[in-house]
Amino acid sequence: METEVVKIEEDKIDQSVMKRAGEILKAGGLVAFPTETVYGLGGDALNKESSRKIYAAKGRPSDNPLIVHIAGMEDLDAITKEVPEAAYRLAKAFWPGPLTMILKKSEKVPLETTGGLETVAVRMPVHKTALALIRAAGGYIAAPSANISGKPSPTLAKYVTEDMNGRIEMIIDGGAVGIGLESTIVDLTEDTPTILRPGYITMQMLQDVLGNVEMDRAIIQADSKLKPKAPGMKYRHYAPNGDLTIIAGDKDKVVKRINELASAMQAKGERVGIIGTEETVSLYHGDSVKNAGNREQEETIARSLFQILREFDDEKITVIYSESFDESGIGQAIMNRLLKAAGHHVENV
Repeated sequence: METEVVKIEEDKIDQSVMKRAGEILKAGGLVAFPTETVYGLGGDALNKESSRKIYAAKGRPSDNPLIVHIAGMEDLDAITKEVPEAAYRLAKAFWPGPLTMILKKSEKVPLETTGGLETVAVRMPVHKTALALIRAAGGYIAAPSANISGKPSPTLAKYVTEDMNGRIEMIIDGGAVGIGLESTIVDLTEDTPTILRPGYITMQMLQDVLGNVEMDRAIIQADSKLKPKAPGMKYRHYAPNGDLTIIAGDKDKVVKRINELASAMQAKGERVGIIGTEETVSLYHGDSVKNAGNREQEETIARSLFQILREFDDEKITVIYSESFDESGIGQAIMNRLLKAAGHHVENV
């Protein structure tokens, strides 16, 4: 299969490209596209064969649910059995935007899309290109991140091409994404709304709208006895090729320990990558030292994390050391992704 790559400007969308991409999706093909979070790998959410193709292209376990992307609230009723009041309140506050809600699915949504579950994950993105594509495709696009399963999610089209060239029909290149981490997922099918994946929409923001909101403990704890509420949460994600370790503790001790470890690994012939911040990056010594952003502006770190991991792969880095980050606000989402990428390998100093 030859994969077509088409560049699109969000503020100047070529409708002929959208029409062609929509026809590919309606015919059961796959199209990768930009959203405000990461690039998505889209297929017709109501076509079980399209969902099977998504799993095959990604090498993704079939019990890992896909998120259904819609372009309007009027499309929600068709794919859900019921929409609770909490969902309308969250939609008013955060849709379109980086929030996914889990609701009870209707018969219209095939089990192949939901990973065999009787629930459906739904999101309305704010990205203009994504919305145009959803409308062109008929209103319902199932789309996980557009990467080989287990690798860092792509925030640039070149990484989509790296993973998906020859596997899918089209890649829409919309440039760099804005947020850089996947959407927050909140389960609304239980008595208490529960966050299954942290993201840009934080727990505090959800609580401000709904009041009582819980966090699934399996999100941030590497405890095999904790059973995740969403099957996809049990798989390792976001992993670079290099062996990643997080070093946590006082800043000066962290810098000293990372430099010690980096020197020892370089002496063994390893290529060492280091993830620091604006406050510390000049203090490190490695083969590749990356500035993740400013700790006072955590959204800059969120935006750069996956790209840094991908760049380390490009640079053939074999060992990676990263600082840890605050686990509050969007920092919780950053640490969730970083811990998964490291296989929860953390050293405290």
